Amino acid sequence: MTGPERAPQPTLTDGIVTLRPWRPDDDRAVFEACLDPEIPRWVPIPQPYALEDGAWFVNHVIEESAAGPSAHFAIVDPESDRLLGAMSRHALAEHRAMFGYWLAREARGRGVAARALRRIVDWTMATTSIIRFELYTDVGNERSGRVALRAGFEPEGIRRA
Repeated sequence: MTGPERAPQPTLTDGIVTLRPWRPDDDRAVFEACLDPEIPRWVPIPQPYALEDGAWFVNHVIEESAAGPSAHFAIVDPESDRLLGAMSRHALAEHRAMFGYWLAREARGRGVAARALRRIVDWTMATTSIIRFELYTDVGNERSGRVALRAGFEPEGIRRA
């Protein structure tokens, strides 16, 4: 997963949802998505959210993806390239990774997150030595928990404090 000859981050798609590397011009779409009060309810982002925050986020995930081993993707509509959300894989240890995601309001309830999560998990299994896949959701965020279940994750318990 690491090393100086890291392959460029691919674009992953199933024809219904696409995960592509972030681009600097995604900053406005991130800003607009993060104005939705549902995102900061579950994701720790600055409030109020400014265009500069969107630019910082996009630049940060581009740099972190280039450095590896973490990988961050924009979830987009495969036909229009419209931003639907974000999907990330964070390396925790040699054989462990944690996944995280958020969706823009218009992408929710359509199976986008579960499809995107399956794409990144399949890619991770095919290209790394990771064998432990972790995903944490807030117990109050039932929709996010259902995404994890639909993507094949199994609940292990409730993490306290």
